[in-house]
Amino acid sequence: MVSRKAMASGVAGAVVLATVAASAAIFRPDRAVRVATGMVAHNVCSKSFVSGLDPASVFAETIERSGIRLLRPGLRYRLDRTGNIVDASVAGLFGSRAAFHEGFGCVLLHGGEQPYLLRSDVAALRQSRSPPLLAEIAGAAIVEPADPKLKAALDHAFEEPAAPPFRRTKAVVVVHDGAVIAERYADGVGVDTPLLGFSMTKSVVNALIGILTQQGLVTPSFPAPVPEWRAPTDPRRAIEVEHLMRMTTGLALDETNSGFDPSSQMVYLHRDMAGFAAQATLIAPPGTRWAYSSATTQLLARIIRDSVGGPEQTLAFAWRELFNPLGMRNVTLEFDASGTLQGTAYMLASARDWARFGLLYLNDGVVGGRRVLHADWVDLSAAATLDTDYGAGFWTNRSEHESARARVRLGIPRDAFFASGDLGQRIVILPSQNLVIVRLGDSVDPTGDIRGLGRLVSEVIAAKRQ
Repeated sequence: MVSRKAMASGVAGAVVLATVAASAAIFRPDRAVRVATGMVAHNVCSKSFVSGLDPASVFAETIERSGIRLLRPGLRYRLDRTGNIVDASVAGLFGSRAAFHEGFGCVLLHGGEQPYLLRSDVAALRQSRSPPLLAEIAGAAIVEPADPKLKAALDHAFEEPAAPPFRRTKAVVVVHDGAVIAERYADGVGVDTPLLGFSMTKSVVNALIGILTQQGLVTPSFPAPVPEWRAPTDPRRAIEVEHLMRMTTGLALDETNSGFDPSSQMVYLHRDMAGFAAQATLIAPPGTRWAYSSATTQLLARIIRDSVGGPEQTLAFAWRELFNPLGMRNVTLEFDASGTLQGTAYMLASARDWARFGLLYLNDGVVGGRRVLHADWVDLSAAATLDTDYGAGFWTNRSEHESARARVRLGIPRDAFFASGDLGQRIVILPSQNLVIVRLGDSVDPTGDIRGLGRLVSEVIAAKRQ
């Protein structure tokens, strides 16, 4: 006969097992692991095939990221240059696969379903019939700083600390009065090497929306044209385009980079990223709550696609209206498997091209006498949202938020705003100094080496003032 104690112990054990099973069913740790393998596969694919970096080095740097470190012992990748494929898994399980297509970068594959493949002639799109509106910012050779203080600023930007987290700076470009006055690149990287911008891509989406606004095709204060929200009783009808830009939609799409959050799962687990994001429920009135969310930017990417007529038209629009006028030559735009611009994190461009993009905003949206962005667009983009230091597609020092005040204390002026991406990708726009400073790299410091950036900016300003 079973004792009461044994029965109680058995019941308790069953409850624990049931709780664990229920938690696993709700939180789906397998999905979080697949987010990690998807990130590894996609990043190794983009940085190896598009940037031309060493895949073993890329993999080693990628698995140092927060959230992936716990999986390092089992993480593996395989790069097939014949098939243009990168596979990643954990001990052979939870596999993800990314495929490279010349001119279009990489796309994650989802099961046996084939991704939408663009057929545009990217080389032809790059060959604009008109010369760039933006004057050339540098010649073919790397611009060595003539000022010893500028040289010291670059030295400091590339020097490594004695212990992790390491800086791993890949490129720095300093533009003053419209010309490069100093630049430096890591081994294996040059003036034409396209480098992954991560969330700086969101700032490019901001520019494309700004161009559509200038052309009268989109209005930030109008309800977002999202088909899934059109029902008369759907409260999401109140979400405006600007709410998407400022990440104040009130949708349950908060981003934590844990692998369990909907934004991370959208990027790496879903074929139609914006379609997934559009299903999110409302948890706060639009415009009242801020939460960082890649998913809201992806919805903007689909609005761009729908406004111009489709995937091929999106690519042509970006080259015709943005890249060619700025003289950006070494750019790769990646798309998700449904044919929507991957607007959250996956544009690659050379450091000089990222600097050219920054000049568009430094010059208030005007290039070569032509207004590319709506007249108040730059101020709108740099104005702080609610009580945060986030604007609309850019982070900003034009805020009373403690993070903005801390950056000012580091030497980054109060009027500065910047495009920012994971691992310390930055385009710092400094109107009062007539400067654009680009820093690209792979710092796993949780702040993206903000102290190093502050030192770089302050030292460049000091050298310029002497």
